[in-house]
Amino acid sequence: MKGALIYIMLRFIARLPFHSLRIGLLRLVGAKIGRCTGVYRGFEVRRPSKLTIGKSSVVGHDALLDSRMGLTIGNNVNISNQVMIWTLHHDYNDALFSETGAPVEIQDFAWICSRAVILPGVTIGKGAVVAAGAIVTKDVMPFTVVGGVPAKPIAKRNRGLSYNLGNGIVPII
Repeated sequence: MKGALIYIMLRFIARLPFHSLRIGLLRLVGAKIGRCTGVYRGFEVRRPSKLTIGKSSVVGHDALLDSRMGLTIGNNVNISNQVMIWTLHHDYNDALFSETGAPVEIQDFAWICSRAVILPGVTIGKGAVVAAGAIVTKDVMPFTVVGGVPAKPIAKRNRGLSYNLGNGIVPII
């Protein structure tokens, strides 16, 4: 029953009209979220007590953040619309279809493009880019651009990143 109430409350929080209100309530239920961060409407969080988001990061509309095994998102990270980040799934070889998983880490200045999927146990390195629609099954090295299914390196990214995503957050979206 407690889990159902938390789920309903999180769905309500996801629809509120202001970042500050959504973030304040997420903090109230245990999420650790840095200043100047934006969490856009429609997101879903599973187990907010194991979610950490750094400062000046952005989580896009309808993103799914599964932090049941632990999810750490660094500073100035762009999680675009409809991204799914999973830390827990089922073992398809287990006779009982048991759950298995591991924490996910997304380091500073990473960009996860729309509709990308990050699977359990993956680390996305500093400044890395995951292309739209990619499915990431293995760690992504810093400043590497990956794409495809499964995601593979397709380019390198410049290392001199100094932008601040917190400056562009629209407060009411």
